[in-house]
Amino acid sequence: MVLNLLPLETYIMGCSVDKIFEDFLNKKSFFVNKDALTIKFTPETIPHREEEINSLARILAPALRFERPSNVFIFGKTGTGKTLSVHHVTNQLLKIAESKNIPLKIVYINCKMHKVADTEYRLIAEIARKFGQEIPATGLPTDEVYKLFFNVIDTSKQEIILVLDEIDRLLQKAGDEVLYNLTRINQELKNSKISIIGISNDVTFINNLDSRVKSSLSEEAMVFPPYDAVQLKDILMERAKIAFSPNAIQESVIAKCAAYAAREHGDARRALDLLRIAGELAERSNKEKIDEADVDAAEEKNESDSIDDIVRKLTKQSQAVLYATLDILRTREPPILTGEVYDVYKSICIRTASKILTQRRVSDLINELDMLGILNAKVVSKGRYGRTRELRLPLAEDVVARIENMLKNELNL
Repeated sequence: MVLNLLPLETYIMGCSVDKIFEDFLNKKSFFVNKDALTIKFTPETIPHREEEINSLARILAPALRFERPSNVFIFGKTGTGKTLSVHHVTNQLLKIAESKNIPLKIVYINCKMHKVADTEYRLIAEIARKFGQEIPATGLPTDEVYKLFFNVIDTSKQEIILVLDEIDRLLQKAGDEVLYNLTRINQELKNSKISIIGISNDVTFINNLDSRVKSSLSEEAMVFPPYDAVQLKDILMERAKIAFSPNAIQESVIAKCAAYAAREHGDARRALDLLRIAGELAERSNKEKIDEADVDAAEEKNESDSIDDIVRKLTKQSQAVLYATLDILRTREPPILTGEVYDVYKSICIRTASKILTQRRVSDLINELDMLGILNAKVVSKGRYGRTRELRLPLAEDVVARIENMLKNELNL
């Protein structure tokens, strides 16, 4: 008889892992409802967005009289409550409409989702599917897709509100012709009416739109300002009551999370991530309470993970602009000017056989990198020579070195 014996270390490893899992199950958790610290959680109240919520509600209210509300364009940096507020208002609107038998349909599309809104065909097909009209992933002329879409939404009297989240991504992928066509849909409809809510993290996005689209889309515009540290603290306090068990967290932890997030564009999403990760790290260390040291550790981990992810998902053009900036800053101290970056960017495009964008478009990409927190771009006056921007890197040296190597691989340099 032959015995199939595994190496001793395999048994030891197995026992160790089993013990980790058993200890985890037997240990009392800091968390009662961890989802309260994630993006998918919808709170009953949204602190410090009452004014924006009420303004949006007034704009959309005519839908309850079967009058088409104005199209709305909502700007604001990441984590300023734009999507959350829109969901809150549209959900309340839908509840009232259903209670009064008003034919209202809310359609939400995240334009960042791959294979959902990266072409005009896919976007219109996805919206049509929300109404029960099956359309193949490919194979039909775009005009035929529009025809099927019109037919399915115009079969009965109804008010439709189409929410396009991260609408700037739609423009980058599909061009602004699709937005123009969407804003003209009502001219083709006999029974239905459709309004558009566009949400964008890019506050400069609308400046790049075709004038026809701009005039049709932005009938109403709203700007969600970043949260300050006090507001972030209020938000975290409300979520912490739901997320954590009593006495699981030191009071100073919430203030520190708020301060970290306020320092970087007032991002509530980032503040919530910090608090959640701090709790997870404290649990792994078998602490009795979550303390400030856990926040510091979470900040270090969060910055490393998020920056890598952001840089990896940038377009090749944005990666080239960022690499050009790093290339200059390797040889001298900041600040550097946008014109210098453009000259190096052009040489990178030549080396990688990429299309060279105009200096204005590169300037827009620098704005986006600033908005993401990867660059700091400060506008300065040069007197009679006009204005320019001085660029600095807000990242630690080890992070910069890691990003530079990543960009070399991404751009095949």
